[in-house]
Amino acid sequence: MTAMHFDYLRDPDTIYRESFAAISSAADLGALPEDMHAVALRVAHACGDVAAIGDLRWSDGAALAGQRALAAGAPILTDSRMVADGIIRRALPADTPVLCTLGLGSVRGLAARGRTTRSAAAVELWVPWLEGAVVAVGNAPTALFRLLEGLAAGWPRPALIVGMPVGYVGAREVKDALIDANATPYIALTGRRGGSAVAAATINALANALSNALAIEQGSAP
Repeated sequence: MTAMHFDYLRDPDTIYRESFAAISSAADLGALPEDMHAVALRVAHACGDVAAIGDLRWSDGAALAGQRALAAGAPILTDSRMVADGIIRRALPADTPVLCTLGLGSVRGLAARGRTTRSAAAVELWVPWLEGAVVAVGNAPTALFRLLEGLAAGWPRPALIVGMPVGYVGAREVKDALIDANATPYIALTGRRGGSAVAAATINALANALSNALAIEQGSAP
């Protein structure tokens, strides 16, 4: 049997540099505030499409609000394990809780009683951690709908909502609802696009920007 060999990049640092260099050369960030640049580049990378940058929406100061919350060690609440597992911990304070309640034993019963999805029911369990938290929704529109309902009913306010659920049923509508409500700082990717990787990439962009700023402040940046 003939061995098969491909000529491709293997070094992760080189792949990372070349990927973001390509995105940066193709992206037009002129319409975005500076604090959203890192988010835009990582969203484009996660989507594999620079055009996704044009679908980003955010409230004034949202990225900075998210960075401040992360710097303070605020909990990160996610709607799926895929979002939680995609968050890179090394740029966060060591004791930052990254929580996904979807797998807890009470969720199935809550969903049955409420005649809703498990993702929406799992959001009910966020309330004790919600005040000042960073929320990342990348999978289930129903989770973000339930969060908006809870906030309208008086739930504690998170520091930032990253609203990027994906799909053909409810995804576009719930992100429009998040933007229209403007109840708390938000970053959203409008339309059907989104997903766990995109939501996690947004958190990682905020965390890395924070880490880089601290390194510059301490004189240890490369």
